[in-house]
Amino acid sequence: MDFDARIQSLSALDAAAYRLIGTATCQIERAGDRYVCRLVSSANPQKRAALGSDELKERFLNFVADENLRSRVAEKTEGVRNVILALAFGALAANQNDAG
Repeated sequence: MDFDARIQSLSALDAAAYRLIGTATCQIERAGDRYVCRLVSSANPQKRAALGSDELKERFLNFVADENLRSRVAEKTEGVRNVILALAFGALAANQNDAG
């Protein structure tokens, strides 16, 4: 499978590949303006048989889409998260000062 490196982040591909551990291996290489992902299904005797090529591609694409969405949500909510953390740690610091 290959992805346009100008559009697809390497971090999302890495995260998707990580989520396949135990199911498949994924080798990611940069080839010009493309990321080429080579997927190889792993046989797992404790679980079911190895995934077929189409199933493996579908699962990987779903993981990549999920990681891309997670990244976009994290970007959009970064300010709110920072405010929440600041308030939480500010309250914690105030409690420690009151106790001391």
